[in-house]
Amino acid sequence: MQIFKHVATFLVLLLTAGVSNAQMTADPTKWEYEVKKTAPNDYQLIFHLQLKNGWHIWSLNPGGDGFQIVPAITIDKNPSVQVKGKPKETGKATTTVMDGVEGKVTYLSGKVDYIQEVTVRGTTKITGKHTYQVCDDRMCLAPVDKDFVFEIK
Repeated sequence: MQIFKHVATFLVLLLTAGVSNAQMTADPTKWEYEVKKTAPNDYQLIFHLQLKNGWHIWSLNPGGDGFQIVPAITIDKNPSVQVKGKPKETGKATTTVMDGVEGKVTYLSGKVDYIQEVTVRGTTKITGKHTYQVCDDRMCLAPVDKDFVFEIK
């Protein structure tokens, strides 16, 4: 009976090791933020992303079965800021079929930029958060929320 107790303990430890490994994987992203003036009151808020080799982020239009967690930018309400349209993305896009996903999906890897255009009146800070999920060929990490601040002078 004692041996079964040890085997059961070993199996529980073995099963939780896989879960712990996914939770302990460091975020393979590096984010930098830039403001680019395009007209007297118009700006681009640029979210520069560098992904480690082997990792990807879903496209803003990923296709597939609808279960992909798409990057999202949420800008806090600010009477001095008017958001113009939806964010755009640039980078190396791959469209392919993946095991476990219905239909073709599109993701980006390497260097990716997300660009949100805004019109701003006066000097202000633009705050908010962006949400994203990254994956490799074995797993997807839990979604991450990151705060951002852009200063318009």
